[in-house]
Amino acid sequence: MTYESTAHPTHSVSPLEGLRRAGAGLRRFFAGIGHGIMMGSTAQRRFEQVQGLQAKSDEELAAMGIKRDDIVHHVFKDLYYI
Repeated sequence: MTYESTAHPTHSVSPLEGLRRAGAGLRRFFAGIGHGIMMGSTAQRRFEQVQGLQAKSDEELAAMGIKRDDIVHHVFKDLYYI
């Protein structure tokens, strides 16, 4: 009785395919970094906008049509629906 190997043959990757995979990985990596930077700068701008509105008087806010309690909703209204 003989036993045959059940191991799967190894698949070699061509050098060109290896470069494609590495390039795709690098693109995803740098895209992730870019996305993080963009989200951070967007968050910072929104935070500064909230602070700017909070520094206004109630009369100034009323002239803009914003209640003090609605400042955060006003700044972030494009991101969620309430």
